[in-house]
Amino acid sequence: MKLSIIIPALNEAAGIEAALARLQAWRGPECEVIVADGGSSDATAALAQPLADRVVTTARGRALQMNAGAQVATGAVLLFLHADTFLPEAAPTAILAALDLADPLTPTVSNHDAISKRCWGRFDAAITGTSPMLGVIAWCMNRRSRLTGIATGDQALFMTRAAFDAAGGFPDQPLMEDIDMSRRLKRQSAPACLAAKVTTSGRRWEQCGVWRTIWLMWRLRLAYYFGASPEYLAARYR
Repeated sequence: MKLSIIIPALNEAAGIEAALARLQAWRGPECEVIVADGGSSDATAALAQPLADRVVTTARGRALQMNAGAQVATGAVLLFLHADTFLPEAAPTAILAALDLADPLTPTVSNHDAISKRCWGRFDAAITGTSPMLGVIAWCMNRRSRLTGIATGDQALFMTRAAFDAAGGFPDQPLMEDIDMSRRLKRQSAPACLAAKVTTSGRRWEQCGVWRTIWLMWRLRLAYYFGASPEYLAARYR
């Protein structure tokens, strides 16, 4: 059961080689790596070329880039991975097991999946950085996700190709595309919430200030819940 790892990237020349190097051991007939570059002004695409199976260039925007990567992907399972996020060991095996795809000839249904077979999921996340608050942020993110069934892009969403297609792909919006996608996928099944942790960079929080970013993200999420447009929220986020 082939896995396609899709990485949206924009001006990630400083770290794209290290990110892709961690995936080389999995590349082969059962796993491909696709980089979807959003028109980087640096050498991101060129550096990624020898370390990926495909590099596609599209318009800037994480949702657009992820959809472009999915369009050329050949796997039955899609994993969307941020360029500054690293997967845990044996991640492909864990994903297939979570989706009951480890043995496609004898599919089973999890005891925790009374409604329908799971078709999507995400990992728990750990956030790297110097601030001790980053550990608290990660704990809250993981806990909130388990309670609500809503995942963030930092948690490395994965899903079957069929679920992705049924959801219509990621919505064409500049922010909160992960939340909207989670809502669409929840109509198909509950998520598989893997305790294995991806490691994601805390640079966004530390560059802008941890408390300031926490306050900003909560305000944006609340506004989105009450119907604010993604375009308005994206302007506030920037």
